[in-house]
Amino acid sequence: MTTPPAQPTEPRPPAPPEPPAPHGPPAPHGPPPPPGAGRVVHTGQLAVVGRLVVVVALLGAVGAAAWGIAQLAKAPGLDAAEIPALRVTPAAVQPGVATPAAPGMQPQAASSQDAVGDWADRVASKVDIPARALRAYGVADLTMRSEAPGCQVSWATLAGIGRVESDHGRFGGAALGADGRPSKAIIGVPLNGSGGVRLIGDTDGGALDGDTTHDRAVGPMQFIPSTWAKWASDGDGDGRADPQDMDDAVLAAGRYLCAGGRDIGTPQGWWAAVLSYNNSVDYAQRVFGVADFYARHSL
Repeated sequence: MTTPPAQPTEPRPPAPPEPPAPHGPPAPHGPPPPPGAGRVVHTGQLAVVGRLVVVVALLGAVGAAAWGIAQLAKAPGLDAAEIPALRVTPAAVQPGVATPAAPGMQPQAASSQDAVGDWADRVASKVDIPARALRAYGVADLTMRSEAPGCQVSWATLAGIGRVESDHGRFGGAALGADGRPSKAIIGVPLNGSGGVRLIGDTDGGALDGDTTHDRAVGPMQFIPSTWAKWASDGDGDGRADPQDMDDAVLAAGRYLCAGGRDIGTPQGWWAAVLSYNNSVDYAQRVFGVADFYARHSL
């Protein structure tokens, strides 16, 4: 599942570029569906949930990329303003032709997360990303530089995905706490095969999504329980891996994108990685647009 995000309504300071539309997570290596295969919604917002039909699930699992945003936008009772992906304009760039710009300001390796926090505080207002979320993207960037230096996944690309998936954990009016967790759990619609959503039966006994019948994408980066089971990560060193924790979810996303020795620094590698997260060109173009904006405006 995933959340939705037109002109990157992203940064409120400078106006982001205006590329073309939506998103939906990918299907990992076959069985396990992509991180987000449904649409995100907060617990208790079943009305919204029904509307936030996971384009990801449909796109990533079924590969019906063309269905995505256009159909979602026409869904009865749907308020596009509620969907993060629908508020981001897809970049007018074709797959495999280019990568987003390299970030103008990078987090620097340091002995404590405080240094990354200082970096996040300086950059946050320039790109309209909550400093707490930006810190998670920065830490994951540094971690991946160490774990997989050849991957070259940047905080800007991770932030691009986070924006399209849940508006950096702010979906539905939520706010990230000091611990990196949203004030309201972010849980997607049931992946029950209806409305173009992929059919995925329960794989976690409802432990992560509260649904014992069907799986639902969870957290700021919209991981499906079965996918989280494989990529679960502890990004803040608190001894637990929680998909609702921005630090954990972003690091897991970084590792997922870098799987198989990908080099995201190349056009082919970048597109292959993002399309693996959600097999939709429109989704990838949206991520490209905001990632490029973040990179260029981070100076």
